[in-house]
Amino acid sequence: MPTSNTPKPAPKRAPAKRKVAASALSDDVRAPLDAAIAAVQRGARSWSHLTLEQRARLIERIRAAVVTCADEWAMTAARSKGLDETHPLFGEEWLSGPYAMLTALDGYLATLRALARGASPLDGVKTDAAAHGGLRAHVFPASRMDGLLLSGYTGEVWLRPGTTQAAARDAAGLGQRRPAEPATVGLVLGAGNITSIPVLDVLYELLAANRVSVLKVNPTQDSLVPVYERALAPLIEPGFLRIVHGGGDVGAYLTGNPAFDHIHITGSAATFDAIVWGTGAEATRRRKADDPKLTTPITAELGGVSPMIVVPGRWTDADLAYQASHIATMRLYNSGHNCIAGQVVVISRDWPQRDAFLAALRAAYAAAPQRPIWYPNGERRLQEAAEDYPDAEWSADRTRALIDVPGDGEATALETTEYFAPVLGVVELDGNGQEFLDAAVAHANDRLAGTLGANVLIDPDTQRALGAGFERAIAALRYGGIAVNAWTGIVFATPILSWGAFPGGTIQDVSSGIGVVHNTLLLDQVERSVMRGPFRPFPRSVGGRNRFSALPKPPWFVDSRTATPVAEGLTRWHMDHSIPRLVATLAQAMRS
Repeated sequence: MPTSNTPKPAPKRAPAKRKVAASALSDDVRAPLDAAIAAVQRGARSWSHLTLEQRARLIERIRAAVVTCADEWAMTAARSKGLDETHPLFGEEWLSGPYAMLTALDGYLATLRALARGASPLDGVKTDAAAHGGLRAHVFPASRMDGLLLSGYTGEVWLRPGTTQAAARDAAGLGQRRPAEPATVGLVLGAGNITSIPVLDVLYELLAANRVSVLKVNPTQDSLVPVYERALAPLIEPGFLRIVHGGGDVGAYLTGNPAFDHIHITGSAATFDAIVWGTGAEATRRRKADDPKLTTPITAELGGVSPMIVVPGRWTDADLAYQASHIATMRLYNSGHNCIAGQVVVISRDWPQRDAFLAALRAAYAAAPQRPIWYPNGERRLQEAAEDYPDAEWSADRTRALIDVPGDGEATALETTEYFAPVLGVVELDGNGQEFLDAAVAHANDRLAGTLGANVLIDPDTQRALGAGFERAIAALRYGGIAVNAWTGIVFATPILSWGAFPGGTIQDVSSGIGVVHNTLLLDQVERSVMRGPFRPFPRSVGGRNRFSALPKPPWFVDSRTATPVAEGLTRWHMDHSIPRLVATLAQAMRS
């Protein structure tokens, strides 16, 4: 299956005589699903008549609708996860919901307006050669305000080797370079863990591929459906979107429906395989015969086991504490129910500060605010970890496991099972400097399941000493999202960057998925995105070889004292651009 994100020509419609496979759904369940499909089929015919300027105005209307329901969005999401507005981690739902949506809308709006005036979305964006031999675009910060709000963070989109600057510029905009192209009809199977994922996927389908959608939400998001319907009313009214809900039987009916030209899913590899190949003996037979049950083209984002590579260096006690908190955040954000949650810490057994770092990590992991294990089967996943590793260290009323695998220990389960729950592991390799880094990259590539995201922590002196060797190691990481002194969850929340697995997934071996989403510049031939952040927060980020940041502690850190007001304030800045409110938010951030 092609992995390029270039929209393909509209496939031929199935003949009218083709029938939907027999369904066990009752008529009262099936009828609204059929009505939703019919509505978007009509909407597809309307979409191709909209000019770029009309599409930009549509995005503005969506933006205004999101603003009106942002408070309810964050509150409903938090309550669905067992939190209330007094919980110290309530702010996560501002960042993971309306904040991510608003930043995406602003990005798409800028792209549409550039195309409407005959420009390329890449105009004004610095490009240069990356260490993988291809072109990279320095897309973040896209404005001075980006540089202030995420001080010290930069982001790059790396294109596949062989993509020239001229080709990248000419292709930027994807489907919106051909707005009159006939629209197709797609099915989006929404994620159940992060509330912006389903709507961001719908937007990408619409703008990257001129594809209207039926969105089936995950049952965990049922309480958000009224919010989604209000936020996306400008898409629903003309038939560019319909939102449906239900269980596995509804999903099976929809994925087997010939009305869809394309399917996109965010979920697990097991669900993907069940859709494509079936289950049990049927799946075995079909795989052997290379006869997939699903013949509709499909893209997917499916998660994996994400590494956190800790490059040994000379760290202060403050560095140890800060980066331990950083790793705890990578695992515990959203109670660990994230496809991009860090799961395996890779450290050097030869690092003189190994014991001090592990002590700081244990302390930070245990001390983070406690919250419910809310995602379905989360408790079962913890039990699996307990069975896999009887010597695991447990904390927070036995809702968090830390597994320190000795040098000769068995790490297979830890490295191949996406626990999707608060399970954090540590594995050790030999070496220091470039020797360790190269070994850690090879270990992550070859031993850990999936290719979605990888994190690397390195102090500025060590990075400078490694020089070009460090960039070669980053290029060697086969992951679709890479964060250097940052967390790949912030790659997701910065939609100008791409989001998806490293290229190479197929329906036979899907790994972390096929294709990308987000990428608001609508760049073609995307290979990966790389975000770089400060190793030290303010004020320790001042001077020396440090990457400067004005943030004392980012609001997504699980132990940030002002996480909720800062997360809400950043979102409200995108809502109303109130300078007084922004000043108050930045003052709160300084007390984090």
